[in-house]
Amino acid sequence: MAWCFPPYGWSQERKKRISFPSLYKGSLLLPRPPNSAPPFLDFGASYPSSSSSVSGRSATAARALKIHSEAEKRRRERINAHLSTLRRMIPDADKMDKASLLGRVIDQVKDLKRKASDIGKGFQVPAEVNEVTVECDQENGHPGADHESLYIKATICCGDRPNLFTDLTQAFDGLRLRTIRADITSLEGRVQNSFILYRKEGNVSVRLSCLKESIEEALSRVASPDMVSTNVFPSKRQKLLEYTTPE
Repeated sequence: MAWCFPPYGWSQERKKRISFPSLYKGSLLLPRPPNSAPPFLDFGASYPSSSSSVSGRSATAARALKIHSEAEKRRRERINAHLSTLRRMIPDADKMDKASLLGRVIDQVKDLKRKASDIGKGFQVPAEVNEVTVECDQENGHPGADHESLYIKATICCGDRPNLFTDLTQAFDGLRLRTIRADITSLEGRVQNSFILYRKEGNVSVRLSCLKESIEEALSRVASPDMVSTNVFPSKRQKLLEYTTPE
């Protein structure tokens, strides 16, 4: 119900209640005052303000920055320590800048790598398995040498045993090869023998592929672990595949 009064008022006697039905039948929703708390909040609890949240984030960022700064400091200290070590290893490097120092170190490492490779070529370690390699080369352009002179490099790697060199000598004699150089490396029961062999025939030209196969076959028998020294080569002269140059 709503009450309505005339604009100029009525006297006490003439007051008359006048009522008319309300036009809005629903609930009346009033705006909340700005200083009042939301209805879903607990009025007894305390809630952080926006200023405290900002200060917490600032403290976290400051800690992260400090950790990063300390890690960067340790990294630079390690780099400077390594550079100091390199300066002591390289002669006349006290006044070099970092780029020049690193360039000198790279050159030094390359030189050491090359020297180590050269040393490794001269001193080969015997392999753990039996191996035979043969390289043939016909002498061309050598003063005083004819076109029938052959130089062969033969390498055999096998287990060390008594009479090994006797068996190798018999193999080379059977193929009419003369040894002009021998390099021997032995380690823990394994031995590697590298030979430079020479062969010179009169009017007979030996096919290089056949000679290579014959040497490989003979050395493979010598390198065989089941080989018995007295039975390596039969009494009959070893057959060598040869052919005569057509007239």
